[in-house]
Amino acid sequence: MKAVRFIGINQPLEMQEVPIPETGDSDVLVKVTAAGICHSDAHYRAGISPVRPVPLTLGHEIAGVVERIGSRVNTHRIGDRVCLHYNLSCGNCRHCLTGNDQFCKKVLMLGHHTDGGYAEYIAVPARNAIPLPDEIPFEQGATLMCASATAFHALRKSRIKPGDRVAIFGAGGLGQSAIQLARAFGAIDVFAVDINNAKLQLAQQYGAVPVNGRETDPVEEIKRLTKGRGVDVAIEMIGLPATMKQAMHCAGVMARVVVVGLSTKPLEIDTYNDLLGNEIELIGSNDHHLQELPLLVEMTRKGILDTSQIVSRTVPLDADAINSTLDSLEAFKSDVRTVILPHAARIPISNQTL
Repeated sequence: MKAVRFIGINQPLEMQEVPIPETGDSDVLVKVTAAGICHSDAHYRAGISPVRPVPLTLGHEIAGVVERIGSRVNTHRIGDRVCLHYNLSCGNCRHCLTGNDQFCKKVLMLGHHTDGGYAEYIAVPARNAIPLPDEIPFEQGATLMCASATAFHALRKSRIKPGDRVAIFGAGGLGQSAIQLARAFGAIDVFAVDINNAKLQLAQQYGAVPVNGRETDPVEEIKRLTKGRGVDVAIEMIGLPATMKQAMHCAGVMARVVVVGLSTKPLEIDTYNDLLGNEIELIGSNDHHLQELPLLVEMTRKGILDTSQIVSRTVPLDADAINSTLDSLEAFKSDVRTVILPHAARIPISNQTL
């Protein structure tokens, strides 16, 4: 089969021919119908987060159709539509049994520590294949598994409650889901901070108050809009020290600040003014949980979470198209979400636009 693979830090991904994965007794083989291109994939290519082993097929936002099932699998049938939880864990340790499977000592992340979805097929344990209802297109199902799931987990970590005022820093794939979920969880106001007008317009459609960080100081604007109170919850989804500081500085008394974005640079904190003085909580949010995904999928099926506008572009399983998308993500210029369609008709890269 064809797979687009990471071959080294700061090197373009390459198309390679690799064997179709074998399936164990408890596994399913999935024909990849859609694979999202995440900002984390750009971090992997750049060496910000180490990939192992090398070469490796990237891609952790995956949806498709079950093609083969192991002898012990009784939860799935051939032809089932599924989306894949990207953390492959043991299922038996303390962390797995308490629903915190991302901390399993044996966890392997698809597209990071084991082959992912930039390919025509992938094999995973059956428990990682989440049923995908007919109402949700494959492209949207793929992005649910990272962008929306990470946003969902971050909001749960924030302990958001009805009446809270929320600021979301970053209106990309994660941010658009976070905006909607915050409203669903009862936020009375949601402020979306970004420098991309198209993303801010979409955020406004989802009920957020847009704040353009290129045109105004986000902290001053949010304080103005909240009459000096600040927000109860601030979620940083960009991964820049500057926006992390802005998230802390727009927080009000006893607010919770959740950091989701990846960064290799340290975050400097004024201990009293940023944290102690107003009893601000600074919370890290890492990935999401397997047990959270069925509810997220059901919220999407019922239209509580609208992902119809999250995917703004599709590309074939083509190394040039994928590398070009990763280049744009590194420069913070990409569309909200680009998704690979591995089995779609191939089209020339010259006909693609970013």
